Amino acid sequence: MRSSFSFWVKSTVIAVTIISGCATLAKINIDEEFGVATPENRAATPENRAATPENRTATSEEQATTQEHRAESKTTAVNNNSALTASLQQEHDFYTAHAKPIIESRCVVCHACYDAPCQLKMSSPEGIERGANKEAVYEGSRLLAAQPNRLFVDAFEVQQWRERAFFPVLNERVQTAKANTQASVIARMLMLKKQHPLPDDKILDARFNGSLIGNQQCPTIEEFDQFAKSEPLAGMPYGLPGLNNQEDKILMTWLENGANMPKAQALPKAEQDAVNKLEAFLNADSLNMQLSARYIYEHLFSTHLYFEALTEQSLPPQFYNLVRSVTPTGQEIQIIAGRRPYDAPNTDRVYYRLQPITSTIVNKTHQPYAINKDLMDKWEKWFVTADYTVTKLPSYKPKVAANPLTAFEQLPVNSRYRFMLERAENTIMGYIKGPVCRGQVALNVINDRFWVYFVDPDMADSPDLKAFYAKQQNNLRMPAEEQSTTLAVDWIEYANRQADYLKARNAFFNTSIKDGKHLTIDGIWNGDNVNENASLTVFRHFDNATVVKGLIGQQPKTAWVIDYVLLERIHYLLVAGFDVYGNYGHQLLTRLYMDFLRLEGEANFLALLPPENRKKELKSWYQKAGIELSDFIEFSNVEFNQASGIEYKSTNPKQELYNLLNQHLSPVQPNRYHLKTSELTSNSVALLKQINSIKGERVAILPELTMIMVETNDANAPEVFTLVRNSAHYNVNSLFFEEDNRDIKNDTVTLVHGLIGSYPDSFLHVKETDIASLVVTLQNMKTAKDYEKMLDVFAVRRTNPDFWQFSDKLHKSFMQHEPIRGGWLDFNRLESR
Repeated sequence: MRSSFSFWVKSTVIAVTIISGCATLAKINIDEEFGVATPENRAATPENRAATPENRTATSEEQATTQEHRAESKTTAVNNNSALTASLQQEHDFYTAHAKPIIESRCVVCHACYDAPCQLKMSSPEGIERGANKEAVYEGSRLLAAQPNRLFVDAFEVQQWRERAFFPVLNERVQTAKANTQASVIARMLMLKKQHPLPDDKILDARFNGSLIGNQQCPTIEEFDQFAKSEPLAGMPYGLPGLNNQEDKILMTWLENGANMPKAQALPKAEQDAVNKLEAFLNADSLNMQLSARYIYEHLFSTHLYFEALTEQSLPPQFYNLVRSVTPTGQEIQIIAGRRPYDAPNTDRVYYRLQPITSTIVNKTHQPYAINKDLMDKWEKWFVTADYTVTKLPSYKPKVAANPLTAFEQLPVNSRYRFMLERAENTIMGYIKGPVCRGQVALNVINDRFWVYFVDPDMADSPDLKAFYAKQQNNLRMPAEEQSTTLAVDWIEYANRQADYLKARNAFFNTSIKDGKHLTIDGIWNGDNVNENASLTVFRHFDNATVVKGLIGQQPKTAWVIDYVLLERIHYLLVAGFDVYGNYGHQLLTRLYMDFLRLEGEANFLALLPPENRKKELKSWYQKAGIELSDFIEFSNVEFNQASGIEYKSTNPKQELYNLLNQHLSPVQPNRYHLKTSELTSNSVALLKQINSIKGERVAILPELTMIMVETNDANAPEVFTLVRNSAHYNVNSLFFEEDNRDIKNDTVTLVHGLIGSYPDSFLHVKETDIASLVVTLQNMKTAKDYEKMLDVFAVRRTNPDFWQFSDKLHKSFMQHEPIRGGWLDFNRLESR
């Protein structure tokens, strides 16, 4: 730390000189001034030169006329090498101790995942070196699937990214102090911000809302002068306060000295031993284990695995991606880069490997998945010692691989279902944090808040039921078999299959299972009385969402009951089978098919109600529904009048059903987000609970997600809450014009203790003594002007000079309370109101 700080002190004078000398951002001919850009120029950094000391000794050939001179030259080269290595270590220490924390807290909060502006991912050295790209990943109108550009998957060398139209944001010309700032997009963006700071206004004007936010621009260094003239307020951080002087000096010093970043270090022995053990389990040679490992991989490829027993030694823990490789344990991982996890590997043997995650953890993609003894014992039971035999490994052809009911029919159904239920939160979280970071088209198919229950896995093990599902394989085919470029008209084919499946299923239950024995509370999985994944709450926040364990908030409008076949298809529709780079047909077909799966989950819940209440309840869920949905429901539903097996005693069966389910699941209900877990005074908690009663038009004024920090007497221990807006809809089957389908009078809110969601829209900063004032203000809001006045008193707007100080404190609290689940939030949704 001392050496890196000394390095910064010595370099600050140079950096300040460069910044002041370049303040006018005068236009220069970049190529004439600094040479032509090529990744090899950055490769010839001190790290490269230190490895080849002869290149650093200009007079070595002249001096090597005698053995004495050769010896002298060798000594000089060794000394130079040692000096360069020490210098490089200083630069790496400086990056790690000083530059990286600023990049994470000021840059990564906007530049991560597919929705990073200009695809610039600053969450890793590899992402920064890769640079930016003008093409948008989220493009719902493209006719053909785009080329995937996944970091750590589709390319690895900088030159490969240049060939994929990524341009540098660091200097790739002559490596001098001046070039390292003047020929660097990052440096120029920082200088532009310094020259044109955020206006001294509480709300950003049209220069922000009408330019880069709505119309993303991605200037190369060659285009930067013109860009700076046309968008002088576009410096970074964009639409937020600039860095303070010290932060700016640190980053400019780092850039001026070549922006060197250390490579990932080797794993500690304990970690490597754990990796080797898990890989040995997954890569056993038997056909049973090869198929089981394929199943495990296709369900966990988007998660962040970690070894729970090692977390006490390292917090946050070392996370890993489970990947396919052509090489076994002990050799360097060689990624098999398919669009989907079940694409043909084009190799005789697939090895499942753990790839260490070296990127900064961001909350919007973070799915922590603990590997522990209890889990491994269950995997052993489900996949190793279970009584089954795999006679032949299934094909990777799309019509087989895209349908898990076909590809994995040789694995026990109970094993597959229990595998997904064991971490059901992670299973459902996959379609929110898996292949995508966000996407309204993928999410406007669900209600803003609903509860999820699961059918008991012992029911899925019924021989009759397994035989029925085996006969339905053709009707249960998945849209992903059409690949990434397809036509949405294929929807009709899948709609007919789904209708045939539902008719067959209803007929099966009507004739095969009598007296409602499968439609009782006991048929709902209770987590075996220990697993808190037995119930979930899903929150939708317009184009992003959150899933958490437990039944959070007041009783919702709708709920799902998910059985094995439905859970499997949700995963293969929205996670394993979804391609964010796919064309409009693929994405639209995915969205339309999800309508069927939502209806199926809702129908399972409705089946627990008395027969005479089912249609009435369904009709209330789909007010003003389009004729397409109405026709589908009528066509696909054979009359299902079998009684539920539940003896209802009230005039409100749905409310009674919710209460019965709550009682059934009470032993496994977590209280993590309950207001009662707050350490505020009982009076403060009672006041906060009143916010949950706000309803209707005043709720519609609020943004999707409001994160609230409450300051207590202990200034170092603030309490954090999240206010979630639940937007009501007449129905959620409308593909377009969602605003026309809003049922504003039934909007509600859910206030939870802790942070929910990855994309905050608004921040409030409140003293505990002012909670009563905040609650009254929220209760009395009627107009957007009232909301603005509330913000004037309590908000930390994106224009607030103390914005970054608040952000740092919020993230510190988040990471302290959630060292495993926590990650950097995304500020791309922050409003300016």
